[in-house]
Amino acid sequence: MGNEAAAVAAKEAERASELIHYLAWDVAPGITIHMQTMLMTWIVMILLILLFVFASKNAKLIPSGLQNVMEFFVEFIEGLVEGSLGEKGWKAIGSFFVSLFMFILVSNELGMLPNVVHGFHWTSPTNDINTCFALSLTVAIGVYFVGVATNGMGFFKHFISPSPAFLPLHLLDELTKPLTMALRLFGNILAGEILLIILYQLAPWIVPEFWVMFSLFIGFLQAFIFTMLSICSYEKIYAHH
Repeated sequence: MGNEAAAVAAKEAERASELIHYLAWDVAPGITIHMQTMLMTWIVMILLILLFVFASKNAKLIPSGLQNVMEFFVEFIEGLVEGSLGEKGWKAIGSFFVSLFMFILVSNELGMLPNVVHGFHWTSPTNDINTCFALSLTVAIGVYFVGVATNGMGFFKHFISPSPAFLPLHLLDELTKPLTMALRLFGNILAGEILLIILYQLAPWIVPEFWVMFSLFIGFLQAFIFTMLSICSYEKIYAHH
């Protein structure tokens, strides 16, 4: 199942490369770096650093402007985390989920920027399957580190709960969840960018603007879904706290 899904994703990415150029660079046999994705990822990280630095600079008790916007997102994620993992979960790994949500949100919206420079195309890092898999694997692996650090080796008891007969189902869930999370994010963002490019070619004045507004909402929705699924992955750790 995993190999078939990966093959489908690779085929779709190959088709999309006709419109979305990843600027592949073969650094060694079998090793390829997508330079466009790397560049956009660095831009997203720089933007996030600047946003948080300026938002926290001269912070006021009654927030306004950028501070107010950033506090809204932080409090939004705080509500999601505390609702699922409790206050202990928020204090332990809340910053991870804030970073995850903000990175995906800014990444998703980056591809909606107009091409203000000839020959330069803004793209979302999340339109690359490699980025999406990296994010989902980070979440999946993080569950084991946090689970063992919090509950010791007893964390693995959930694999045989409520009965050892459920072990194959739990293992299948652990394998498929990162795959489905990555493919969902990748498919939605890539499809939106491809359609936007086509609309700009067919009707460059009116239709694309409406699609951009809709895509901005989809970008937020996909960031929310991915973050919410990630939070749910940690419920097995903090459920009894």
